[in-house]
Amino acid sequence: MAKLLRAPRALLSRSCARFATKKPRRAKNVLLMRRRGASPEADAPTATKFVEFVDGMTTLFPAWVATAAISALWKPNLYTWFCGDLLVNGIAFTMLGMGLTMEAKDFREVLKVPQAMLVGLTLQYTIMPTMGFLASKIATGVIGLPPAYAAGLILVSCCPGGTASNIVSYLAQADVPLSVLMTAASTMSAVFATPFLTTGLIGTLVPVDGFGLFASTLKVVLLPVLLGVMLNTFAPRTVAKVSKVSPLAAVIVVALCCGSVIGQHASSISSAGPALVGLVTFLHAGGFLLGYVLTRLGGHGRRTARTISIEVGMQNSALGVILATLHFADPLTAAPCAVSACVHSLLGSTLAGIWRVQQTTKKAGT
Repeated sequence: MAKLLRAPRALLSRSCARFATKKPRRAKNVLLMRRRGASPEADAPTATKFVEFVDGMTTLFPAWVATAAISALWKPNLYTWFCGDLLVNGIAFTMLGMGLTMEAKDFREVLKVPQAMLVGLTLQYTIMPTMGFLASKIATGVIGLPPAYAAGLILVSCCPGGTASNIVSYLAQADVPLSVLMTAASTMSAVFATPFLTTGLIGTLVPVDGFGLFASTLKVVLLPVLLGVMLNTFAPRTVAKVSKVSPLAAVIVVALCCGSVIGQHASSISSAGPALVGLVTFLHAGGFLLGYVLTRLGGHGRRTARTISIEVGMQNSALGVILATLHFADPLTAAPCAVSACVHSLLGSTLAGIWRVQQTTKKAGT
């Protein structure tokens, strides 16, 4: 009887011992991979290095924009091909990449508290026209530049926020949904605000194609962003992989846009000289600074202040170029608008780089 009881026990002990000494399937796979010269641990470090590389290249945003601007003045043909539908589709593609990083709840949170959007819209059409008017007075009264440059400074200051501000907000890790909604609101308001302000400050009526402006904003900004949000909702795993390269793609598009605008107006920009560049820098620097300071004084947080600062400081310079070409006899009127495209991208990208590093350092510290 004792032998019969001991037999199952011995059999069970041998089975357990065999099971304990049996190598897990994953371990066996690891051994096979190592024999073939592959390292299973290599995937994670490789992915990390790739993300670090993308972040490093993105942080150099100001350098890429500056390089594009300088090389466009030297060799305009390097960038003038990036125009028309190609430029529009490039921006739309970038906005799609931004949408991939957002969720529907982000927009709902912004709309629940619309005060920030109203503050940004108000500052957009008060700070910038005021700065443009001051810059125009300095241009004609102090420096002695032609009146056409003064008119161009005012014109670009009365334009709405540009789509590049959304990209810069994205790179600066600011409030992208707020930036997108502010761009849409300022663009729709431009139907009335741009002609009214331009007429009052220059004395020349500048008609604005309201429907065309809204349609362009819808096509280039809102629809791509909403599509990205939908993809992020229904395919989050795939989106998580793609969104790693979105910041770098945005940097490339902004640099190409800046180079394209500068290249198309290289001769007029070169003839204007440092004086015009200084005045345009004064215009946009005032927008960035006052947009941030006044928003903070209004009791809003730093992230909101950064978003509004970027939105106020960056104008739709392309619209300014179009309006100047269509409605002003002197072709020099478009020069400040073309310079504006480069200057606000450089200033905005510099701020984005600084704020991005600050946010990354802050996250690393926590």
